[in-house]
Amino acid sequence: MDKSKPSGSGGAVLNPRTTHREFMGFPGSVAVMTITTIVLYVWYFSCNETAGCQLPVTQSQWSAIAAHAADYRSYVSLEALAIYTMWWSWLVVLYFVIPGRTVQGVVLRNGQRLDYPINGLSSFLVTLCTAGLVYGKFGFVPFLWVADHFFQLAAASYMFSTAQALFVYLRSFRRPSHGAQPVMLALAGNSGNPVYDFFIGRELNPRIGALDLKYFNELRPGIMGWVVLNVSFAIKQYHTLGYVSNSMWLAVVPQIGYCIDTLLFESKVLTTMDITTDGFGWMLSFGDLTWVPVMYSLQARYLAFHPVHHSTVATALIAVMGVASFLVFRLSNSEKNAFRTNPNGPSVSHLRFIKTESGSKLLVSGWWGLARHINYTGDWMFGLAQCLATGFDTPMTYFFSAYFLVLLLHRNYRDECKCREKYKKDWDRYCEIVPCMFIPYVI
Repeated sequence: MDKSKPSGSGGAVLNPRTTHREFMGFPGSVAVMTITTIVLYVWYFSCNETAGCQLPVTQSQWSAIAAHAADYRSYVSLEALAIYTMWWSWLVVLYFVIPGRTVQGVVLRNGQRLDYPINGLSSFLVTLCTAGLVYGKFGFVPFLWVADHFFQLAAASYMFSTAQALFVYLRSFRRPSHGAQPVMLALAGNSGNPVYDFFIGRELNPRIGALDLKYFNELRPGIMGWVVLNVSFAIKQYHTLGYVSNSMWLAVVPQIGYCIDTLLFESKVLTTMDITTDGFGWMLSFGDLTWVPVMYSLQARYLAFHPVHHSTVATALIAVMGVASFLVFRLSNSEKNAFRTNPNGPSVSHLRFIKTESGSKLLVSGWWGLARHINYTGDWMFGLAQCLATGFDTPMTYFFSAYFLVLLLHRNYRDECKCREKYKKDWDRYCEIVPCMFIPYVI
């Protein structure tokens, strides 16, 4: 369906044909799906307890990776797939049964607003208590199983996320029931090219009843799964060595704290581009369920079989770097959110801003007077501190930092383009007042 009925907002077509394609369209989407899949294989089969953790540079190393990848029976496991499906289903149940407030999302193109339950943190705490009960009954055994079957679970999440993306893509072609609103498509996901639309996401807010699939997958199975993996790898190290190294603490504690912080501010995700703009396709399904827990737990996985011992000074420096960068990230985001909620609030009423022709206000003092995307700087430095916890024996554990830099630069590019289109000459005026994007007085 190329076009739908008018949205009622100025007679505009609800689902116009996509004209601008992200990632260079079809070839870019194929490249991203292929490269990210290869990265999963390479970073596991060349960084594990048997192979060590060195970037493959020789033909024999690449041949060994290809041979391991071809032996799919060693990592495609029905048991792992069943356990992963139960994990996802467990969180769906909590999504519905855990009490919490309901928040409305942004106004959609059809003038409607969707309701979202804010109970992610409560679901996490219930899951944490359940994990405690499991430990009381079985000890370390279930957690050691998770650590020892890491790639089987990764493969299971990959199959699940791909199947989910295919499901929502095919379902986006459904005909609405009599009197119902037409299916709302993402503006970037209605190109007519099935591969690209499957990748980028065709439907904006796919729902099964009250279950919003995009919102649910954004923070719950992957973010909480990341915590489970980190804890399992720390237990694996303790089981092997009899202690948990200071490097493991430096990597795992900040990451778990970051996950808790994300769930604590769950409602803020409703104003992000992932929710308001992007469709739910392979990119988000794979990213949420597979990429985040599998690749972001790399530091803990590496330290489980290659413990690093830092001096007291190095430990303190890395910890201070992590805390300081997290504060930049959290305080800048909190300031922005407080200003959006109530510009006259006591914590932000003193801040200077410029008013745009669109009616929006752009902060030009406080954190946002220092740099236009200073929260990205804090976010990246926070991740770098966790990579530094792994030492310097291999560059592979710094993939998280390198990838996150590319991700944030791409997100910055999208933000800048969106703001320039929305605010026009006011954005130029804003950039003159706040010339730096990331680091005050530098860049």
